[in-house]
Amino acid sequence: MIRVCLVGLGKTGSEVAKVLLAQDSMKLVAAVCSPGSSKSGRDLGEIAGCRDTGIIVEGADRLEEMVFRTKPDVVVDFSKPEATIRNAVVLSRMRVNMVVATTGFSKFSLKRLVVLTKKHHNAIVYAPNITLGVNVMMLLTNIASSILNNYDFQVNEEHHSRKKDIPSGTALKIAGEIEKGLSASGIDVLQGSIPINAVRAGGIVGKHEVIIAGEEDMLEISHQSFSRKAFAAGALRAVKFIYRKSGYFEMSDVLNLGGILANYVENDRNRIAKRGLYMNNISDEQAETI
Repeated sequence: MIRVCLVGLGKTGSEVAKVLLAQDSMKLVAAVCSPGSSKSGRDLGEIAGCRDTGIIVEGADRLEEMVFRTKPDVVVDFSKPEATIRNAVVLSRMRVNMVVATTGFSKFSLKRLVVLTKKHHNAIVYAPNITLGVNVMMLLTNIASSILNNYDFQVNEEHHSRKKDIPSGTALKIAGEIEKGLSASGIDVLQGSIPINAVRAGGIVGKHEVIIAGEEDMLEISHQSFSRKAFAAGALRAVKFIYRKSGYFEMSDVLNLGGILANYVENDRNRIAKRGLYMNNISDEQAETI
């Protein structure tokens, strides 16, 4: 049984809480809100809109005390970048693993997360793009950009009006995958040169789109989240992956995308080799008959 603590109880965090409470292989043992929040001292079920849970929400200023008392194996953080870094320092020192689903980090802050795992030998999954589908989209984007390297690229993203980081961390990561694909194909590309268009409106959960346009045709790769349950599904996969591990990881590691792609390439090579062997075993006379 994996013991889990949830940090951040906004709309997404509340949806993740409901999904965690329904798991047989995990036990949600604690929930944390920002210090001074009106959610502090209330039952988690009241906030998440489900049954009473017996889990009383506590402020992040009592995080260390809460960890000693409830002993979580993994903390899932849906808070804010500055709060996440403070939490990561405490949790890493206490050898608690962490799934970071927060966006809007600076490069320096991300390096701090890597350094913390090396110093304290705990594990962190950095997953600003925690939905499963969007990670597959990134892999497809990388492959497409390495093949269609003479095409033009545009990233479009849409989120709700309350999302503060513009562009989103996911959009920046998608643009980075395009740059990697172009560089791998021998194209010189400047970091940050892929254009990103961001929309903040209404209650849009999240949509990302890559337009790959040539002179004669165009390819579109897109992903859209219909509900925040998509984030919960990704969080569950990340928690199971990081349990009892150490090191710094991303969602591509959680989903083993590199291994899946390597298997595809190997299977394709075997298929080509078998085809060549078959053709070599056919005599010229047989070939004429065929």
